[in-house]
Amino acid sequence: MFMVMEKLGNLSKGYLISLFFLVFFDFISKIIALNHLELLQKNDFLPFIDFLIVFNSGIAFSFLDFNNFLSRYLLLIIIFFVTLYFLKIFFDESNSLKKKSLILIIGGALGNLFDRIPDGVVTDFLHLKLFDYSFFVFNFADAYITIGAIIFIISELILLKSTNEPKN
Repeated sequence: MFMVMEKLGNLSKGYLISLFFLVFFDFISKIIALNHLELLQKNDFLPFIDFLIVFNSGIAFSFLDFNNFLSRYLLLIIIFFVTLYFLKIFFDESNSLKKKSLILIIGGALGNLFDRIPDGVVTDFLHLKLFDYSFFVFNFADAYITIGAIIFIISELILLKSTNEPKN
């Protein structure tokens, strides 16, 4: 853990600013949602996204949402260590695209981690729906994690394909 803290000092300003912006934007969006939305009341926004505030004590898609003290804070501890692990991967990575994807993942993890600390729940307020079918409710931190993971997987596939191509 101390090695990660030491490496934080070596984090380039661009990545540090990006990380700060991601966490700050997620934090502010959750405060705005909490101050302007009523619990479980849908507010139309776009044809496929409503505003709908819910509190998630689990992780993605309410997985492990047992809504009890032990699971809430056990998840908090697990998320903290997973975030540290992603920081380690970030510092060990040399590929620029992967580093950017990892900053998205870390920013999302930190956004939800900070939101979870006071009461063990994460504020979700963006309700994805298509043709009146409800998919899930999420927040910007969740979107950062999802987009970062997609970019990371694509960059891994591109790297795998380039290493398997025969050289002429």
